[in-house]
Amino acid sequence: MPDLLDRYPLSAGSYHEMLEADGAVRPHWRRLFDQLQRSTAAQLGQRQALLARQIQENGVTYNVYADPKGADRPWELDLLPHLIPAAEWQQVAAGIAQRAKLLNAVLADIYGPQKLIAEGLLPAELVYGHNNFLWPCQGIAPPEGTFLHMYAVDLARTPDGRWWVTADRTQAPSGAGYALENRTIVSRAFPELYRDLRVQHLTGFFRTLQETLARLAPSDGETPLVVLLTPGRFNESYFEHLYLARQLGYPLVEGGDLTVRDATVYLKTLSGLRRVHAIMRRLDDDFCDPLELRTDSALGVPGLLQAVRQGRVVVGNALGSGVLESPGLLGFLPKINEHLFGEKLILPSIATWWCGEPPVLDQAIEKLGELLIKPAFPSQSFPPVFGRDLDAAQRKAMVERLQARPYAYVAQEIAQLSQAPVWQAEGGQLQPRAIGMRVYAVAGKHDYRVLPGGLTRVAAKADAEVVSMQRGGASKDTWVLGERSPSGEQWKAQRAIGVHDLVRLDPYLPSRVVENLFWFGRYCERCDDSARLLRIIIGRYVDGDDPQALEAAVALADSLHLLPEEGDLEERLLAALLGEDWPFSLRANLQRLQWAASQVRGKLSRENWQALVELQREAQSLDTEEPDFGELLDFLNRLVMSLAALSGFALDDMTRDEGWRFLMIGRRLERLQFLSTSLAAFLRGAAVDDQAGLEWLLELGNSSITYRSRYLAVPQLIPVLDLLLLDEQNPHAVLFQLKLVNRALRRLNDEFAAPRERGLALLIERLRHFDLGTLENPLFGTGSANAVLEGLAGLLGEIAASSSQVSDRLALRHFAHVDDVNQQTVSV
Repeated sequence: MPDLLDRYPLSAGSYHEMLEADGAVRPHWRRLFDQLQRSTAAQLGQRQALLARQIQENGVTYNVYADPKGADRPWELDLLPHLIPAAEWQQVAAGIAQRAKLLNAVLADIYGPQKLIAEGLLPAELVYGHNNFLWPCQGIAPPEGTFLHMYAVDLARTPDGRWWVTADRTQAPSGAGYALENRTIVSRAFPELYRDLRVQHLTGFFRTLQETLARLAPSDGETPLVVLLTPGRFNESYFEHLYLARQLGYPLVEGGDLTVRDATVYLKTLSGLRRVHAIMRRLDDDFCDPLELRTDSALGVPGLLQAVRQGRVVVGNALGSGVLESPGLLGFLPKINEHLFGEKLILPSIATWWCGEPPVLDQAIEKLGELLIKPAFPSQSFPPVFGRDLDAAQRKAMVERLQARPYAYVAQEIAQLSQAPVWQAEGGQLQPRAIGMRVYAVAGKHDYRVLPGGLTRVAAKADAEVVSMQRGGASKDTWVLGERSPSGEQWKAQRAIGVHDLVRLDPYLPSRVVENLFWFGRYCERCDDSARLLRIIIGRYVDGDDPQALEAAVALADSLHLLPEEGDLEERLLAALLGEDWPFSLRANLQRLQWAASQVRGKLSRENWQALVELQREAQSLDTEEPDFGELLDFLNRLVMSLAALSGFALDDMTRDEGWRFLMIGRRLERLQFLSTSLAAFLRGAAVDDQAGLEWLLELGNSSITYRSRYLAVPQLIPVLDLLLLDEQNPHAVLFQLKLVNRALRRLNDEFAAPRERGLALLIERLRHFDLGTLENPLFGTGSANAVLEGLAGLLGEIAASSSQVSDRLALRHFAHVDDVNQQTVSV
């Protein structure tokens, strides 16, 4: 392979992470570079493909708004890690811990005595003008005075090699979970190198986070329950919320999963309300409580602030912490640190000036061409403006804006970002890209502990001056080289767990998750039912040799509202499969299945999730202008197999807890309703005595092989009805499903002390006592036989209606979380 640096530009104005100024490889990069040099382009391509495959299999996403890849944009990860020697890292870590301590003290003052404002060390406009300064939080003192439980800082390296702070992240800093996932993936791509370089482990950081939240939680002697509060799956970093919740062992909850009663926060579970002692939030300050903060928020928890005020729950980071994210504060922190602690900042901030001071405004206008203009507050929704890119008219307009509202703007020196190598598989070469690094600190018992590494972000293009994941950037794993801590990568237990502490079922399963598992089960079955019926219709349509069977199958699909009414049959079939505007299309149901799965992803195994990803990929493969019916049949065959795999995962891959039970009840109710409705429609149709019609009915009920092996004969009405109606050993028989549903509901109602479903037991007895012999009694004529079939169809209609009513009652009884009085009314 040619030298990796043959086409590697070495610009004199930037610091290059891997190379010295003369082009020599830096000592701490030498081992990695030698391994790359020894590798072929194909080998490195295989390693990059391994990364991409693991990202896809693990479902690692980062949602970029308005991105054509949609709401599930794969996480971008470069093959090469970012290397930092231990000696350099010690200085960086010390500076971050110092800065976290300083910002925690500033928050304590802002929401306390406000001496910094009174003494002129902090401009009042930067505090009171910030929309994340929350007046209702004034005077609230969190346990141990810890406002910042987790802190993140964005760093950039200047041409002289020094690290400078470009931004503080104090509200709900994101990215630590992505850093941990990056480490897991990249360390597998270079396992020997990772071991030989003695890369420092990350797990101690997350263990400290667990210990801090457990220690600060007002548990009152109880085992503290900590939850992770997310805005939901549409948030850009929802994967990280899910990943962190799983790694930390916290229930992932949304605002609707929590309720406040008597200034105490509770989690809604099927078995009742469970007290929450601490909340690790990923929700912006003002969205957290619609009662006292942002009244239009549908994401928060009404009454949360009152619970915090009374010390009944800890929220990390403390509500109102986002006030420190104004870039205007950067220029004031050095003096504040000297005032409070008598020491200089180890990590300086990049030169930043708040334009609210008249002398600063004049200098900013004078040197506008050399500066970057940023908003001082997040309410100012405009991107940073490079002064050098403005023409005369734009420059004049910017000056007028600065003069009109100087307090709303910040002028900042333009950072010349350092360059790190990225692997480009297309050309088989290394290329430099601008990078920035986000590093994290967590509050410990006495000081802040810094994550030995972080999230290195990479610019999307070679000439980019801004590093942003929202602008299509990628990421790197960050390797801090040196001695590892003796604790290794093991997660230590926070407390000893004895026999009396053993738990067999998840006591903190949110009822919202259980409800989505219920609908996940229903949509799995609904997609399977639709796919089987459409496969039958399209197969008969393509063959064209049995119009009567095709007509009967189409009539059944019409009765189930599977086919739209308008258009010829080909157009209707395409709409039933792919129609985006037809609410009953297979595509629409698959989308609902994916939505339900995304809501319960924390309860699904990796293999289960991979099967769903494959299912989604197969559905997307149909997005062609003119799909061929042969391709559609092949897709339906694969789809039925994939859905069968999901059924297998449910039976063999999930713990039999409340969530699993509701998932299975959902599947059985959906199958029962479909079978009953389909059989009732078939019995009322013209194909009831048609051999071809009976054949596709057996196919619809997934019982063709069973029938053939039992009877060695063509399909006939009585044995087909016995197999699909009354056979208690056939999982696709109505009576089999009816008995399973009734048994599951009886157990559920006994557990939750709810009245039993008596209607299902009566239907079981009526169906069990149905005598198929009446259909072959020679004393009865055709009219009598038709009357028997009509009566049977009516009974099946009652079963279908009853299954729908059971579903509604389950939702009211277990998912609504109404008051006790209403619960009694619902349960009657």
